Amino acid sequence: MRRFFYATSNDISNKTDNNYPHLSTLPIGASVELTESIAHHWCRVLRANIGDHGILFDGFGGEYQVQLQTMSKKHATATLITHINDDRSAPLLTKIGLVISRGERMDYAIQKSTELGVTAIQLLSSHHGEVNLKPAQVEKKLAHWQQVAIAACEQCGLNRPPVILAPLSINDWLRDPVTDIEIAISSAVSPIVAALSKDHYYQLLQQPADLRLQLSVPAAGQPLIPKALSTVLAQELPYIELLIGPEGGLSDEECLKAQSVGFEPWQIGARVLRTETAPVVALATLHALLPLVSH
Repeated sequence: MRRFFYATSNDISNKTDNNYPHLSTLPIGASVELTESIAHHWCRVLRANIGDHGILFDGFGGEYQVQLQTMSKKHATATLITHINDDRSAPLLTKIGLVISRGERMDYAIQKSTELGVTAIQLLSSHHGEVNLKPAQVEKKLAHWQQVAIAACEQCGLNRPPVILAPLSINDWLRDPVTDIEIAISSAVSPIVAALSKDHYYQLLQQPADLRLQLSVPAAGQPLIPKALSTVLAQELPYIELLIGPEGGLSDEECLKAQSVGFEPWQIGARVLRTETAPVVALATLHALLPLVSH
């Protein structure tokens, strides 16, 4: 069955067509108005018929099997058939500080990181970075990258999309760690996922990370695996932050700043990875190591 992200809103005073309730507040058998994007994609692009079944998930846990009930040129409704209490989130929390790269490389990094269960991606600019967004570009690019992550969730089966946080300079991010995730999400993400800030799963990012790792180029004397990694992965729900620089690498000053706030260098293998490859390899490695050290 086709899967669709159902974007909700916490603003109950807003009665516009873009305000949709949490699915968990509706009883099984209730009729739910589909969002404009779902109605367009399911009914018009995929040419669904009345009675077709699909899956809706809103990021608050589990998902719902629904049956298409009505459809018109711009609107559609579906009936909630059953709730599937299956949380496919990764067994660890991961937040990537990722320096923005150009075009399809950035889309690839976000798409594949989502498939590998990343919890959040903080977009960064750096001294050697290729991309520095103008203020007028941020909203549009943020919406695009968030939609890339959502589409990856719909395809791979995840039902909690990662939040993509608006760009910061790497120095600002390292100097001012986020301490209020609800404020950070509501003010720094695309509106399509802002409501998720109140969910316990995303609020866990408010806590300090158990381990902070900077993906680095191979260098003599560095351990292949940081000593603390095995211990952290053995925890019940480890939280790891990853810092990934641009194609030209982080500057010496940025590396020193990262180390001063607790980032440990981590080199994976003997080759220099591209910026879009590094998050994929890092997340895959963490998932491969997790069952080997978990209790």
